[in-house]
Amino acid sequence: MSLLFAILFYAATLLFVVGLFQRIRTYANTPAPLKIPTTPAPITTGGVVLRMTREVVFFESLFKANLWTWAMSIMFHGSLLLVALRHLRYFTDPVWGWVAMIQPFGTYAGFTMLAGLGGLWARRLFVERIRYISTLSDHLMLVLLMGIAASGLMMKFITHTDVVAVKGFFLGWLHLSIQPLPAEAILAFHLLSVVALLAIFPFSKLLHAPGIFFSPTRNQTDNPREKRHLSAWAAKMESEN
Repeated sequence: MSLLFAILFYAATLLFVVGLFQRIRTYANTPAPLKIPTTPAPITTGGVVLRMTREVVFFESLFKANLWTWAMSIMFHGSLLLVALRHLRYFTDPVWGWVAMIQPFGTYAGFTMLAGLGGLWARRLFVERIRYISTLSDHLMLVLLMGIAASGLMMKFITHTDVVAVKGFFLGWLHLSIQPLPAEAILAFHLLSVVALLAIFPFSKLLHAPGIFFSPTRNQTDNPREKRHLSAWAAKMESEN
């Protein structure tokens, strides 16, 4: 089982990195021929940076659009960040001081992560206009994330998985020296769910994470009168003519 999971994690990580790189490269090379910032928009580059920071950190546009959805999203994403940072202890030896310090917060963030996901799923199930545009993949993605959170909490508070052995496996995985994993069904489910998430991330709607940085409605300055906007391909055509 240890060898199988090691191979799965190598393959999923490779797919995640290469797929994400290709998607980001596609975003970066896609021309934006028009000035289409969502107004009121900043007129300087510094203003755009500040706006993007508010959007990425505080979900500003979602806050203005729907407070209930914003609260569930903030709860989920903030909790996910804490949980992910907490898991760095499995890949570092010795554990960094700040990672050790956030362990209690990361543990209970699993509950708020699950609650946030539950609220977002309820939105897709019970809000008619959202239910109408939701696809099967939207529901399955939420179920997958909830499965990861729930199985992680079960290993912490119910089954008490041997985390020392799990850490030994991932440290060995990093150094190409495969160590044995505990033979537990809930651990296998948790790890398989993470592998699935890594593998499908570059091809899913979860790409809104890097995609927001390439959104012309957010990353453009509102200065069409002061400066002509010309995409690279249009500039090349003009120079040739």
